[in-house]
Amino acid sequence: MKQDCLIYEDCIAIFAAPKIMSRVCDLTGKKAIKGNNVSHSNRKTKRRFYPNLQTKKFFIPETGEWITLKVAASTIKTIDKKGISSCINNLFKTGKI
Repeated sequence: MKQDCLIYEDCIAIFAAPKIMSRVCDLTGKKAIKGNNVSHSNRKTKRRFYPNLQTKKFFIPETGEWITLKVAASTIKTIDKKGISSCINNLFKTGKI
Protein backbone atom coordinates (compact mmCIF):
# COMPACT_ATOMS: atom_id res chain seq x y z
CA MET A 1 0.00 0.00 0.00
CA LYS A 2 2.90 2.34 0.71
CA GLN A 3 4.19 1.78 -2.82
CA ASP A 4 0.78 2.73 -4.26
CA CYS A 5 0.91 5.99 -2.32
CA LEU A 6 4.27 6.80 -3.94
CA ILE A 7 2.78 6.13 -7.35
CA TYR A 8 -0.05 8.60 -6.66
CA GLU A 9 2.41 11.28 -5.52
CA ASP A 10 4.44 10.83 -8.71
CA CYS A 11 1.29 11.09 -10.83
CA ILE A 12 0.11 14.25 -9.09
CA ALA A 13 3.52 15.83 -9.65
CA ILE A 14 3.18 15.04 -13.37
CA PHE A 15 -0.32 16.55 -13.60
CA ALA A 16 0.54 19.60 -11.46
CA ALA A 17 3.22 20.74 -13.92
CA PRO A 18 2.32 23.68 -16.20
CA LYS A 19 0.45 22.47 -19.25
CA ILE A 20 0.62 23.40 -22.90
CA MET A 21 -2.84 24.17 -24.25
CA SER A 22 -3.51 21.33 -26.64
CA ARG A 23 -6.59 19.38 -27.59
CA VAL A 24 -5.42 16.11 -26.00
CA CYS A 25 -6.98 14.19 -23.12
CA ASP A 26 -4.61 14.14 -20.12
CA LEU A 27 -5.44 10.56 -19.14
CA THR A 28 -6.25 8.63 -22.31
CA GLY A 29 -4.33 10.68 -24.88
CA LYS A 30 -7.33 11.07 -27.18
CA LYS A 31 -6.71 13.75 -29.79
CA ALA A 32 -8.12 15.12 -33.02
CA ILE A 33 -8.36 12.84 -36.05
CA LYS A 34 -8.58 13.77 -39.71
CA GLY A 35 -11.47 13.14 -42.03
CA ASN A 36 -13.50 14.63 -44.84
CA ASN A 37 -16.48 16.91 -45.22
CA VAL A 38 -18.62 15.29 -47.89
CA SER A 39 -20.99 17.54 -49.82
CA HIS A 40 -24.17 16.56 -51.62
CA SER A 41 -22.19 16.35 -54.87
CA ASN A 42 -19.75 14.00 -53.07
CA ARG A 43 -16.94 16.58 -53.11
CA LYS A 44 -14.52 15.95 -50.25
CA THR A 45 -12.62 18.60 -48.28
CA LYS A 46 -10.39 17.96 -45.28
CA ARG A 47 -11.63 18.52 -41.75
CA ARG A 48 -10.75 17.47 -38.20
CA PHE A 49 -12.83 15.63 -35.63
CA TYR A 50 -12.04 16.93 -32.14
CA PRO A 51 -12.57 14.97 -28.90
CA ASN A 52 -15.17 16.24 -26.44
CA LEU A 53 -12.69 17.68 -23.92
CA GLN A 54 -13.78 19.13 -20.59
CA THR A 55 -11.70 20.77 -17.86
CA LYS A 56 -12.59 19.12 -14.56
CA LYS A 57 -11.25 19.08 -11.01
CA PHE A 58 -10.82 15.71 -9.31
CA PHE A 59 -10.21 15.00 -5.62
CA ILE A 60 -7.48 12.45 -4.81
CA PRO A 61 -8.45 10.93 -1.44
CA GLU A 62 -5.06 9.25 -0.86
CA THR A 63 -3.23 12.58 -0.80
CA GLY A 64 -6.12 14.92 0.02
CA GLU A 65 -5.43 17.14 -3.00
CA TRP A 66 -7.45 18.46 -5.92
CA ILE A 67 -6.05 18.19 -9.45
CA THR A 68 -7.38 19.85 -12.59
CA LEU A 69 -7.35 17.72 -15.71
CA LYS A 70 -8.48 18.22 -19.28
CA VAL A 71 -10.27 14.95 -20.03
CA ALA A 72 -12.68 13.61 -22.64
CA ALA A 73 -16.32 13.07 -21.69
CA SER A 74 -15.90 9.31 -22.16
CA THR A 75 -12.96 9.41 -19.73
CA ILE A 76 -15.12 11.18 -17.14
CA LYS A 77 -17.60 8.30 -17.38
CA THR A 78 -14.78 5.80 -16.87
CA ILE A 79 -13.49 7.74 -13.85
CA ASP A 80 -16.99 7.77 -12.36
CA LYS A 81 -17.16 4.00 -12.79
CA LYS A 82 -13.66 2.99 -11.60
CA GLY A 83 -12.48 5.95 -9.53
CA ILE A 84 -9.75 8.47 -10.24
CA SER A 85 -7.13 6.64 -8.17
CA SER A 86 -7.44 3.35 -10.04
CA CYS A 87 -7.48 5.12 -13.42
CA ILE A 88 -4.27 7.02 -12.68
CA ASN A 89 -2.68 3.90 -11.20
CA ASN A 90 -3.52 1.81 -14.29
CA LEU A 91 -2.07 4.43 -16.63
CA PHE A 92 1.07 4.66 -14.50
CA LYS A 93 1.53 0.87 -14.51
CA THR A 94 1.09 0.63 -18.30
CA GLY A 95 3.63 3.41 -18.81
CA LYS A 96 1.28 5.91 -20.47
CA ILE A 97 2.12 8.60 -17.92
